[in-house]
Amino acid sequence: MTEILHARAALLDMDGTLVDSTAVVERLWLAWAEPHGIDPETVLRTVHGRQGHQSMAILLPERDHAINLRENEVMLATEASDVDGVIGIPGAEDLLAALQPFPHAVVTSANVALMTARMGQAGLTVPELAVTAENVSASKPDPEGFLLAARTLGIDPADCVVFEDSGAGIQAAHAAGMRVIGIGPHAGAHAPTVHVDDLTHVAVVPTDDGFELRIDGRAGGSGPAD
Repeated sequence: MTEILHARAALLDMDGTLVDSTAVVERLWLAWAEPHGIDPETVLRTVHGRQGHQSMAILLPERDHAINLRENEVMLATEASDVDGVIGIPGAEDLLAALQPFPHAVVTSANVALMTARMGQAGLTVPELAVTAENVSASKPDPEGFLLAARTLGIDPADCVVFEDSGAGIQAAHAAGMRVIGIGPHAGAHAPTVHVDDLTHVAVVPTDDGFELRIDGRAGGSGPAD
């Protein structure tokens, strides 16, 4: 059975949604956490989908946040220079090409340098509109980034569909009043509108007032509709 979501704009997370950067993210964050004696499972459960300084604040709640901000700048620079193993999520290139005629944007917790490095390594074109860490005051799960993207595109949040893989990102999308296609093995646990294994299960079909996202019923399954 094919599920259909009607939309006028698509908002796409980057890491875990368009590019698979899991190996480098986990390698660098575990190296950062080791001197602090933080449990690796706690680290990996925390860092995906958030800006680095927010992850640091969660993992080291007693530490001066000014230190987190400084260390996050170092982490971002390190991540941007280490793209070994970063690849596109299956179907990402075709999805971006299919969305080209329609309003769409990347909404990522990465900064411009990191986004550019990872998208380039994966061979993906960055959409004309990209909402990055430089553009927001609050990281996911705050909805600020998604709402900014919708406002900039001139599209009502209810007419936007978000592509996300992380719990923080899915929570942010719901808080923005948007439907969510959850991507990958962990997204289904966070109640997306629809869940797929990867982007090969999503097709874009033009309509008179926007487009349809047709989700292959053989994909990862559906979450509760909202």
